[in-house]
Amino acid sequence: MSEQSEVIALAMKLMREKSISPHDGNCQNIITSMLEELGFKVEDMSYIDTKNLYAKHGNSGINFCFAGHTDVVPAGDEANWKTNPFEPQIIDGYLYGRGAADMKGSDAAMLIAAKRFIQKHPDHKGIISFIFTSDEEADFIHGTPVVVKNLMDRHEKVDICLVGEPSSAKVLGDTMKNGRRGSITANIKIFGIQGHVAYPDRGLNPIHKAAPAILDLVNTVWDNGNEFFPPTSMQIPNIKAGTGANNVIPGELYVQINWRFCTEITKEDIKAQVNEILTKHNLNYKIDWAFSGDPFITPPGSLVNAAKEAVEEICHTTCELSTAGGTSDGRFIAQMGAQVIELGPISATIHKANECVKAQDLDTLALIYERILEKLML
Repeated sequence: MSEQSEVIALAMKLMREKSISPHDGNCQNIITSMLEELGFKVEDMSYIDTKNLYAKHGNSGINFCFAGHTDVVPAGDEANWKTNPFEPQIIDGYLYGRGAADMKGSDAAMLIAAKRFIQKHPDHKGIISFIFTSDEEADFIHGTPVVVKNLMDRHEKVDICLVGEPSSAKVLGDTMKNGRRGSITANIKIFGIQGHVAYPDRGLNPIHKAAPAILDLVNTVWDNGNEFFPPTSMQIPNIKAGTGANNVIPGELYVQINWRFCTEITKEDIKAQVNEILTKHNLNYKIDWAFSGDPFITPPGSLVNAAKEAVEEICHTTCELSTAGGTSDGRFIAQMGAQVIELGPISATIHKANECVKAQDLDTLALIYERILEKLML
């Protein structure tokens, strides 16, 4: 039964740790003990408030890395949960608790897959490695980017990376992410002159002044996408101005704009185009840019093909490629030139109350991961 399996037992052990980002609880100590018993060399790469580890089994050759995170988002109002979010339970075949799908269930599946593979093939070719961080759900600054920098500084690289993020849509294995869009945010302040609404000639309303420029930005076609990505999208999530009084012309307008961009455009292209539009409309403005990451893509090749074949053989499901959704730490690992995919459980309940995953899916996921290792590391 799934509830008796070593995958489920390890997932539940990790889920009992209240590791709200960027805190790890005791998760990585649990993982370190397990990996050291298997003969992994484990390095603590923790930085400031973030717990990180890099572990590897083997000394040379192709480096196959499993990447995951041990942090979770807050549970929110626990009254909305049918179970204690940090006391995992199996109900009607589903494992409930924070982190079940995102992503302590995948962490357990990756670890058990590696354990089984190494026990069967202790002299496997190449290197099997792990990257874990406790900063994926928070600021993603002191986590995987720090590990990647450390590896690159010593001229060590990851060649293949499987990120266990929840990628499946309706059934396990129906979707893998072979790339992600980039993300950049503009926090724009547009300055006017505050005054009385009855005397508009004595003020300058930044809302009125900026409206044509905002419309211009909304109507801009940033690119047309390509075979892997939809066109770059722009959204305004926040806009505000005013004092709250109906008789005051505001002196300042704040507009926040986010772009999810594909490989047809760069962050510098976006910045230049925004500045060109705002300048064209004679605005007095200031922009603070927040950059989250560049887009990356892994075309069909050894990793994508091995993953698709493994899913087909074990689940009898066709695994579709997708670049939809948000960002992940895969974007940092891709900077090393690695092939990167995300393949994990169904994402329907992530970050929600009553987060859950079918327990059997985690057992199956471990089998998929092990099969991918067999295809690439033997």
